[in-house]
Amino acid sequence: MTSNASTARKTILVVEDEVDIANAIVERLVKSGYRAEAVHDGLAGVERCRVLKPDLVILDLLLPGLSGHEVCREIQRDRRVPVLMLTALDSEADVLVGLRMGADDYLTKPFSPRELVARVEAVLRRVSNQPDRTEHRIGGITLDEATRRVELDGAEVHLTPTEFALLAALMRSDGAVMTRSDLLAEVWRYTNDDSGARTVDSHIRGVRRKLGDGCVRTVHGVGYAIGDPQANDPSTAPPSDSAS
Repeated sequence: MTSNASTARKTILVVEDEVDIANAIVERLVKSGYRAEAVHDGLAGVERCRVLKPDLVILDLLLPGLSGHEVCREIQRDRRVPVLMLTALDSEADVLVGLRMGADDYLTKPFSPRELVARVEAVLRRVSNQPDRTEHRIGGITLDEATRRVELDGAEVHLTPTEFALLAALMRSDGAVMTRSDLLAEVWRYTNDDSGARTVDSHIRGVRRKLGDGCVRTVHGVGYAIGDPQANDPSTAPPSDSAS
């Protein structure tokens, strides 16, 4: 269990229609030192998020009223808030839609309370982490970790907090190849099973979609490296399992 001054200042909104699950999540978060509350439908989630301005939203995918995807899109319009999406659908397509709507990570039900708290801590840590060297320039990409701003050829590009952290990790490596395990440790601060590797791959696709296929190179059998966003990299498939 985690309980310290930093977590005590963090507020988490849980949007989950199954009341027992929502209450269990809130109870676990409170025991871990967070302030937490729950609502049970999509519209209430959007409205409460605007009032509460939480530090993170835990969002179920299947909700009455507005779907989790719609809720994620609506709350990201108001302000950039980290989102941990919960899904009972172990489908890459469903995960990709959630990530494209602005979710930062996801958990497939059923999950353990310990893993939930670990994911919450990892997402919040990524958002608050600001290294000493703040600005990185590679090709047409400029990334400033102090202002959390990304530009491509002078035009600002909106990345989710996790996409930003992933791109920053690759840019800090100055072209060195990073395995999926490297990226899980650097960005998510944990190692995990195949679902963790798929999370990396999904976020890489999101970064490429916004900055161009060539912005991240796939090094087959090894991992990923920062590339030239103006280069048309036809190799956009994830690396093989040996990369992790």
